[in-house]
Amino acid sequence: MAEIIVIWDWLEFALRWLHVITAIAWIGSSFYFIALDLGLQKNNKLPPGVQGEEWQVHGGGFYHIQKYSVAPNEVPEHLTWFKWESYSTWLSGFALMVVIYWVGGELYLIDSAKSDLELWQGIIISAASLVIGWFIYDFLCKSRFRNNPSLLMVVLFFILVVMGWSYNQIFTGRAVFLHLGAFTATIMTANVFLVIIPNQKIVVDDLFAKRTPNPEFGKIAKLRSTHNNYLTLPVIFLMLSNHYPLAFASEWNWVIAALVFLMGVTIRHYFNTIHARAGNPIWTWPVTIIIFIFIMWLSMAPAIISDKEAARINEKQVVFESAEEFSETVDIVVSRCSMCHAREPVWEGVNWAPGDVYLETPNDITKNAKLIYLHSAISYAMPPANITYMEDHERAILKRWFKSTVNGMSFTEALK
Repeated sequence: MAEIIVIWDWLEFALRWLHVITAIAWIGSSFYFIALDLGLQKNNKLPPGVQGEEWQVHGGGFYHIQKYSVAPNEVPEHLTWFKWESYSTWLSGFALMVVIYWVGGELYLIDSAKSDLELWQGIIISAASLVIGWFIYDFLCKSRFRNNPSLLMVVLFFILVVMGWSYNQIFTGRAVFLHLGAFTATIMTANVFLVIIPNQKIVVDDLFAKRTPNPEFGKIAKLRSTHNNYLTLPVIFLMLSNHYPLAFASEWNWVIAALVFLMGVTIRHYFNTIHARAGNPIWTWPVTIIIFIFIMWLSMAPAIISDKEAARINEKQVVFESAEEFSETVDIVVSRCSMCHAREPVWEGVNWAPGDVYLETPNDITKNAKLIYLHSAISYAMPPANITYMEDHERAILKRWFKSTVNGMSFTEALK
């Protein structure tokens, strides 16, 4: 069973790596085409139907790019579709969410201090919120708001704030930020899968059939693409946030998330305006800085009591505590790890416990048994650079303590 936990952790790592790679590809192509579209130049020598052109140089080569207002008269033999970057990012992210927040839901999903929901109920809420959120968003985009893009963005922002507050009534701080990111990413990928690509295929089909394409399909796709452009930076912030407890483990985490969405708008507005050669909105810089300073101030508010900080000891912890060599394990962890992983760290330069992991008491140690095993028993990740001189025989004790306990557990129980 101990070996299975190691394999499972590597699978989680592989999924995270895949998610980052595909996200880089998607975000990179998205940002490039937005900048390209905004920077198109018009002149009288362009062929009929061409909206604008752009000359670029990269990697020692020159590129001449033209964009058609709707579509060319004929479909070229080779046509590249930019879609799998989006699909792969969402699929890998969803798989990662299942591994961490559904399979490991008792630790990372439901905050027992906020609600008495069972794990299966939390999983249903998690999945349903992504689906329902898309339908609400799609309905708004097809309503009368579609004729007023700015007002539609305000309504969308309000929905995101409400979703953040709602998640915070049930989930842990980590799960709140992750689900807000997944909620937004689902909208973005569904835009590509259900709107942008289908509309482009309709235009292509019209060209094959020698019909004049309807420009309305391009207009609809453009609106969804613009939304994706403004939502990208907040999604990146939310996905990175689980490494920073100051962001998610705050009483005001849902407000912090809302302000992050505003920062995404100010940052993208600056670059979009620059790329469009429509001015230099330098005012976005101080506004972004002020919002960020306010976020830092909010993070200093009293942290909520998460499920990790609850004093309740579950059955699994009792098994770990009664295992052989537990007393030696406590001595090792407290002497080698607790100076940083404490509610009030004493190590110079460490102001908060890394990863929001506390290792001061037997209860703390049994709660984080798997992390201790992965990071200090079978690897040398912790202590960092072995700064507290953990000996090999001490790591061996930690390994025996963990393995002797989990080998009698079921797979799902051992992963919790």
